[in-house]
Amino acid sequence: MVHGWRSHPGIWNRLTPGLREAAVPVWSFDHTALQNEGTETIAVALRDYIHARREETGYGGPVDVVCHSMGTCIARYLLEVIDGNRREEQVRLLVGIGPPNNGSAMAELFNDPERGPEVIRRLAGVFVPEGYDPGEDTIVQEFRPRSRTVAALRAAGTRDDIDYRIVLGANLTGTPAFFPVFGGRTWEIAPDGEWRATYAGDGIVPHIDSYLPGARMDVVPADPGNLARDPEHYCHIRLPRNPEVVTRVRDYLLTASAGPAGQTPPSL
Repeated sequence: MVHGWRSHPGIWNRLTPGLREAAVPVWSFDHTALQNEGTETIAVALRDYIHARREETGYGGPVDVVCHSMGTCIARYLLEVIDGNRREEQVRLLVGIGPPNNGSAMAELFNDPERGPEVIRRLAGVFVPEGYDPGEDTIVQEFRPRSRTVAALRAAGTRDDIDYRIVLGANLTGTPAFFPVFGGRTWEIAPDGEWRATYAGDGIVPHIDSYLPGARMDVVPADPGNLARDPEHYCHIRLPRNPEVVTRVRDYLLTASAGPAGQTPPSL
């Protein structure tokens, strides 16, 4: 499991119990101490973590990697940019929950001289800390859509030996309570370069930021009626603990084909 930007491993507390009950080993990578570091540094730490757990457990087969938000891009940077040519890291399945695969419109919005300060003010205490300064945040700068980091991911491309799955939240009913900060919408960068608000997003990451060639994408809720009951459970911050997302991810892991020699891959 790889948590997201300025998050923590506790986000997996609804997913991991069910996996353990199904006898699926869970490894949870904690990079909270590295939040001021860059993408490559965190990706290398993830690689070292995988190697250490392999040595501890004696497991030599493929692993599944389940990620939230920016954690997906950290894992992809390891697998596609650092390890893309060597392919030493054996991964069967990569699941990204609300990932900014094409760079983050929100990261760019934070840096917008006109809109940025107001957006940060609204998100203070909700998604960013009070007094947040994006100029001092390495990850946010590295995941602006035109950054070298995003360009490196785009140039590397996905791996044909990995099954990619993406889970996205959407405000299918246009409910303001979905993410009240922005009236239920998500900011995205339109093809003409202008800002626009869309319901095709989870409040933080628009779907256009998540699209990844070759990846299978699922949008939740499957039943729009769920938004009438618990709309806020489908926004970006709550997706990893959303019961529908938890069920889907668990199903991905349990129904995908087993690794070599019939080994059941651990979920990282």
